[in-house]
Amino acid sequence: MNSWTSVNALYQIYPRSYFDTNHDGIGDLPGIIAKLDYLKGKPDSLGVDAIWISPFYRSPMADFGYDVADYCDVDPIFGSLDDVKRLLDEAHQRNIKVMIDFVPNHTSAQHGWFKQAISSKDNPYRDYYIWHDPKPDGSPPNNWVSIFGGPAWTLDEVSGQYYMHSFLSEQPDLNWDNPKVRQEMQDILRFWLDLGVDGFRADAVWHMSKDAQLRDDPLQSKHKKGDPAYWAYKHKYCKYGPKLFNYLKELTDVVESYPDRLMVFEHYPAGVHGDSTAQYRAFYAVQPQVSAPFNFEGMFVPWSAAGYEDYIRRFQSTVREGDTPVFCFSNHDQPRIATRFGREQARLVAMLLLTLPGMPTIYYGDEIGMEDGVILPEQIQDPSARDNELGGRDPERTPMQWDATRHAGFSDVEPWLPVAEGYASYNVAHEIAEDDSYLSLYKQLLALRRRDDTLVRGRLELIHTKKDSDVLSFERHGSTTRYRVVLNFADAPREVFLSYGAKVVLSTHPAHLLPVSAEGEIVLAAYEAVIVSL
Repeated sequence: MNSWTSVNALYQIYPRSYFDTNHDGIGDLPGIIAKLDYLKGKPDSLGVDAIWISPFYRSPMADFGYDVADYCDVDPIFGSLDDVKRLLDEAHQRNIKVMIDFVPNHTSAQHGWFKQAISSKDNPYRDYYIWHDPKPDGSPPNNWVSIFGGPAWTLDEVSGQYYMHSFLSEQPDLNWDNPKVRQEMQDILRFWLDLGVDGFRADAVWHMSKDAQLRDDPLQSKHKKGDPAYWAYKHKYCKYGPKLFNYLKELTDVVESYPDRLMVFEHYPAGVHGDSTAQYRAFYAVQPQVSAPFNFEGMFVPWSAAGYEDYIRRFQSTVREGDTPVFCFSNHDQPRIATRFGREQARLVAMLLLTLPGMPTIYYGDEIGMEDGVILPEQIQDPSARDNELGGRDPERTPMQWDATRHAGFSDVEPWLPVAEGYASYNVAHEIAEDDSYLSLYKQLLALRRRDDTLVRGRLELIHTKKDSDVLSFERHGSTTRYRVVLNFADAPREVFLSYGAKVVLSTHPAHLLPVSAEGEIVLAAYEAVIVSL
């Protein structure tokens, strides 16, 4: 069995914001090494088994590392290849697996391949990217729109052709129909696998295959005036092309040719606002039994017991026995849990995340209740916030809050982004000593998952509730253990019947917890969630 299937939890680190060791206000790889004991290896460690590190490749940082100039080198602001080797060694000594971001859809315009490609039409690297002549009137080849705003095409005035980019113009899309591109990307995977990396999170994979005829995307029928231009279209032809899963299978085969390695795909389903089971099934079919797509749909579920019950039900209809789901309720591209729902509600979401099967993903800082920061116009760093109607991602990327000192212990100089408000109360140093803190809750949940794999691999059974109920309830069945998870989504107490002999194992609100009555009833406080042993 691949050991990734029993990973307790995956912890995402955005390296720019984790810990600064070289006094430049930017987090770095030695900073991650310095904090490994916080994650695992000491009695008071958080207790995660794996980390996922956002890009640290050499890059001009137009999109903060997602514009890669060299896939096989480290940007000096983060450190060096020797630092990566030391990080891998130190992490593995603590039995922490290391997953890194892999960016297959596009490169930086500063990458050597694109510099060659743009030099002339007959350069051998020209076909590494997607080029097309303008329409007769000189306009772009079609109506495809960049996620970051404006057309997905930029004119190279020297050659008179347009190149395609799903994101910034500084991020030209690779031509995955070219077998040389596919071989290059497979070789990059092997470089990092040979170095000792345990897995990859592949970024924005749905863009890798496009319509060969470059047909216009159709308009949305319900697009409202004032909505961002990107949402005006059904993105039928600019992504999810017919060869996508062939390309993903090739990458997966490379990774799985190495023992005990993992490839996980970023996947924002088209069905975020509807049914997405078919898409998820397609991703699971690419990498059966071991690997899985990130289940990002949880970041868009509305606050209600019924909404999450439907989410879990659709998940159950998607996965097969042996699959390893990867749940994620927060990341570097989406608002933090405590900001979306509130601080009390964030405790409930933590309980939900860490009682679902598979491998949950914790975004750095969520374990201490971090909220999005306030970014003033003059402090904006994210390029998507400057020209994009969809808004920026800086608020969820603010520095990790280690203590109550200036700059929250992240750096001894002004950080690249301001520290979020409330850091004096919500920081590691403060919470590590508090029995009822967010950090304590996360540590207890992770400890329970580690002691009993019922919460990791046990069967999940929804306990049916009325559609208008404020309470979500489900059970996890192991070989010798049965837990019921009960979550009160209401802003008022709710009485819940459990069963005779039920015993509360853990609550999100220990000070509020009432004992189970002789009749098997318990009163949950507002937004309280409990794990009960049956």
